[in-house]
Amino acid sequence: MIRLLPASKKNRSDLLKLSLLPNQTHFIESVEDCLKEADALSLWRPVGIYDDDTLIGFAMYGLWKKEGDHGRVWLDRFLIDQHQQNKGYGKKALIALIQHIFESYGYDEVYLSLYEDNIVALNLYKKLGFSFNGERDIHNERIMVLKKTAFQSCL
Repeated sequence: MIRLLPASKKNRSDLLKLSLLPNQTHFIESVEDCLKEADALSLWRPVGIYDDDTLIGFAMYGLWKKEGDHGRVWLDRFLIDQHQQNKGYGKKALIALIQHIFESYGYDEVYLSLYEDNIVALNLYKKLGFSFNGERDIHNERIMVLKKTAFQSCL
């Protein structure tokens, strides 16, 4: 059973041990950098992804608002530890995470950005209903959006 547990003093050292394969490290910031960012900006919600009691990954999400707008809910970071990859966790964990995000914020859309050459992640996101919206973020990553109705029809 996939569970999401907020990053805390209790699990922080375990979260920091999560790692990616060498050819994946340029796609996402380290867990350490993510936790520092979450410490600095209270909008971010970092979580450990667990299969029962086994830590398998990490994610960070939050509601990003600019002055005067409704804001966008972002799935900002998502990774499965290199030792847990190719076990079917990616899709299961992402489904649980997205359901949690929709329930937590009550918004009908979730946004993310990614590098176009991150083919494995791109294919996974597309399978769950994400599509490009024509925008790019400040790092020139392409932005994808998931509408709640599209997500529900993919389950």
